[in-house]
Amino acid sequence: MKAAVVNSFNQVPQFKDFETPQVTEKSVLIKVLASSVNHRVQSQANGSHYTSDGNLPLIPGLDGVGQLKDGKLVYFVTSDPVYGALAEYTVVDRRRVIPLSAGVDVNEVAASMNPAMSSWMAIQDRLAGNISGKKVLVLGATGNSGRLAVEISHYLGAKSVVAIGRNRAKLASLGAEKTISLLDDEKELSQAIKSVADVDIVLDYLWGDAAKKVLTTLLPARADHSQEITWIEIGSMAGAEMALPSAALRSVNLKMIGSGQGSISPRIYLSELPKLAQLISQGNFNVAVGAFPLAEVASKWNQKSDQRLVFNP
Repeated sequence: MKAAVVNSFNQVPQFKDFETPQVTEKSVLIKVLASSVNHRVQSQANGSHYTSDGNLPLIPGLDGVGQLKDGKLVYFVTSDPVYGALAEYTVVDRRRVIPLSAGVDVNEVAASMNPAMSSWMAIQDRLAGNISGKKVLVLGATGNSGRLAVEISHYLGAKSVVAIGRNRAKLASLGAEKTISLLDDEKELSQAIKSVADVDIVLDYLWGDAAKKVLTTLLPARADHSQEITWIEIGSMAGAEMALPSAALRSVNLKMIGSGQGSISPRIYLSELPKLAQLISQGNFNVAVGAFPLAEVASKWNQKSDQRLVFNP
C-alpha cells in the first residue's frame, strides 16, 4: 500500500510503499478515506511529542474517516504505534471505531473531530460537563481548536465566553461576548484582562509567556479570591514551559489541571466521541478544510493556512 512514511524525525513524511497491516482478533482493517494533519500529528512525525517512543519507521496520523470491509462509513482513532491514519489502509482496535451516517462529508469530519475534541473532552471529562451558567475564557481562541472551543462552550451552556488571541479580525468573527487581543499595548491589555477577572474557567491553548501574562494579571484582580477558577491546560502554542509564581497557588482559589492524551482514559474518549461525531456530521463545529491527495504529503506538510490540512489516500 501507499502511505506517508517517517524514516527520520529530521525529514517530513514521504509518500512511499509500506507493508499493509495485518488484522488481529481485536482489530479491524480500515480503508482510509480522509485523515487530517494538525500540530499533534506534526509533533508525532518529528518525534517531539511527549508520547513518542523514538521508534521508526512509522506512519503518522491519529484519526480519520474510512470504510470497513462491508462498506460502512466510520470515524476511527488509531491505536497501533506504527500504522497511523495517513495511509491507504490502517488497522485499529475495534473499540476505537465509531459508525457514521452515509453521505457525510468525510473531509469535514476528519478535519473537525480532533480540534473539536480538545475542548469537548476538557469540558465533558475534566469538568464533568459542569459549565452551565459559568463564565469561560478561551486563551488562544483564533486557531481552529480555540475557535471551536468558543462554539462548544456556548453549546454546552456557558453563560458567557471571553476569547483571547492575536488576530483581531478573527477574534471579531468568533461570536464571543468579549474579545481581547494580545497585540494591544501593555496598559490596554492589562486593563482588558482585569475586566474579565471573574471568569470561572480558562481553556488554555497557549501556555508559555502568554499564559503567564494572563494568569498573573487576572488572578490578583479577582474581587473574590475564594471564588474557584479552574485553569485547564490543553495546548502549548506559546511555549512548553511557564514559570508560575507560588503566590498564584496560595492567594486565590486556583485549580490547575491538564486535559489530553494520558489524563483522559481511552474509555472516556470513546464514550464521548459518538455524540461529538454526530454533531459534526450534522454540520456543527466544522472547520475550513484544505484537502489534497496523499501523494502530495511531502510538499504540503508544512504549508501555512487557516484551513485544516486533510489528505485523501
